[in-house]
Amino acid sequence: MIIYPAMDLMGGHVVRLKQGRFDQATTYSDDPARALGAFADAGADWAHVVDLDGARAAMPVQHELFAELARTVPLKLQVAGGFRERGALQRMFDAGVARVVIGSLTVSNPEAMRGFFEEFGPDRIALALDVRIANETPFVAASGWAEDSGRSLWEIAALYPDARHLLLTDIGRDGMLEGPNFDLYTEAAKRLPQLRIQASGGISSLDDLDRLGTDGAIVGKALWEGRIGLEEALGLARA
Repeated sequence: MIIYPAMDLMGGHVVRLKQGRFDQATTYSDDPARALGAFADAGADWAHVVDLDGARAAMPVQHELFAELARTVPLKLQVAGGFRERGALQRMFDAGVARVVIGSLTVSNPEAMRGFFEEFGPDRIALALDVRIANETPFVAASGWAEDSGRSLWEIAALYPDARHLLLTDIGRDGMLEGPNFDLYTEAAKRLPQLRIQASGGISSLDDLDRLGTDGAIVGKALWEGRIGLEEALGLARA
């Protein structure tokens, strides 16, 4: 399992939201480069970095900061937030970003997404599908969780037979520190065996990580609040 220590950036500050709500943000640091350096010192190979301002605006806002971080920190960066256009992706890759995560466009413009996969390759782009569970079915949300697509996780994933990476979030668990939706990840692994799934939302302990069985895990709030030590999490994942 790959552990992706995560940071969400708003106005250049490291914050965490509760269930994606911008009015419920907690600030943890005003120095993202230093925080990423601490991840590297702990032994991490990757970090997951989100431009919350870009996600809300549906356009690049902090991508220049992303580029600067990619050029200066000794980590492979997986970045997300506001990616809609080819030029924005190219700029990130030129700066040294390892992978771009794309969410809303995955739902709204499959043709563009398939073009990105064809041009940049499946290892450099990850699908981000954020779901709400209704009647035991994971339905995909869009537009920063503000809208429901009306389509299931399985319907959207089927649009991308060439995809390799999926960041899967149960919105109801995000930022709650109540444990991940293990049933969701178990079912996704069975139904989408071609995808390397990154679990996101609710991870609060080393036991959670040990139970997941996914290819990757996004560890955010639990890390920032000291519930999980990054060195211990990395050791568990590599055992």
